[in-house]
Amino acid sequence: MNTPRGGLRVASVLFGLMALGQLWRVFATPEVLVGGAPMPVWPSVLALIILATLCIWLWRLSNRA
Repeated sequence: MNTPRGGLRVASVLFGLMALGQLWRVFATPEVLVGGAPMPVWPSVLALIILATLCIWLWRLSNRA
């Protein structure tokens, strides 16, 4: 696991798992309170897009390494 390829794959999987968590939040729409106020869903959609992009980018980069 001392190779750049392994590190990129681990990071990619972690970003993918976080993206799946955000996807669950978008579809399940649980009530999330921040300081007593409900949090809208749009930040989770933005996080989903960013995390999925990082996941795919790092996975493709690991194939070149």
